Amino acid sequence: MARRTDPPPTEGAPRRSDADAVPRKPDTVADRVADRVAESKTLDETETLHVVPARHYTRWVASLAVLVLTAQFTHGLLTNPVWEWRVFASYLLSEAIVNAVAVTLQLTLYATLLGFTLGTVLAFMRLSHSPVLRTVAWTYIWVFRSIPMIVQLVFWFNLGALYRELGAGIPFGPVLVSVDSNTLIGTMGAAVIGLSLHQAAYCAEIVRGGVIAVDHGQWEAAAALGIPRLRQIRRIILPQALRSLLPTAVSEIISLLKGTSVVYVMAIGELFYQVQVIYSRNSRVIPLLLVATTWYVALTSVLSVAQYYVERRLARGLDRTPPPTPLQRARRVLRDLTSGSRHRDALAIGSPR
Repeated sequence: MARRTDPPPTEGAPRRSDADAVPRKPDTVADRVADRVAESKTLDETETLHVVPARHYTRWVASLAVLVLTAQFTHGLLTNPVWEWRVFASYLLSEAIVNAVAVTLQLTLYATLLGFTLGTVLAFMRLSHSPVLRTVAWTYIWVFRSIPMIVQLVFWFNLGALYRELGAGIPFGPVLVSVDSNTLIGTMGAAVIGLSLHQAAYCAEIVRGGVIAVDHGQWEAAAALGIPRLRQIRRIILPQALRSLLPTAVSEIISLLKGTSVVYVMAIGELFYQVQVIYSRNSRVIPLLLVATTWYVALTSVLSVAQYYVERRLARGLDRTPPPTPLQRARRVLRDLTSGSRHRDALAIGSPR
């Protein structure tokens, strides 16, 4: 008996699948109603769900503990009679204290300028291809970072005992001009020299770190354009390194500002020495130390604010839309409050009585 075979499909004709062979049952009105009822039930169940936000109990407890400790410290600060706030207020802006603050700022300014100038030279000496310059710079940094600042200050203060005269002349030959060391370097000069030389060792590493952070391709591009080496450093490398070294440099200046208190061993009338002189006479140790603390905090805050605005200006090339400053935010809030009050006044005037 011959088996029945289907004729082969013609070329280009679509093949029938099993799903096409089974006829699809048309949707009835009852099926559509049932589907809509099921969807509505699902939506109702979703709407009835109660969403509970995450509760950070540990964070709440820690915040509460910090607030309690802060309130307790503030209460003790205001009510403890040992602080003697009247004595503090009487000496905070006194002439002796203000003059001592001026001496502190003077020492900080001189040591910062000389320290960063010498530190920049030492940094490029360490980056030089000359082994002599690299060795001398490394040895200087190693020595002056190893010796405490107070030891260096006492050494420079007693320089006259080591060299009675300082002169200039032919190397290993006769001295042409000489002067008494105590006359040439006084107490203030010894303090500035000690602070500057100590600071230069740290500034050298700060500047070197900022220069290393600059892409080496900047050196190559400047050299390819035929720019002289000194101009490469002054106009291309240092401006780019300034942004990366600025936070560390300002921190070092703040450390120097507080470190000037070490010169009290040389009997220089800076802030801490003057405070010591006053409380040794009237025995008001706590309020006088609070005076010195307040001045140091105020000066440090000024440097921190200056750092913020300098960093913001240097970041103009990277961030074209920087966030608003605290002063701009305060002005915006004040403007919004003013415009809101004016709008309410206008509505009140225009509303019928």
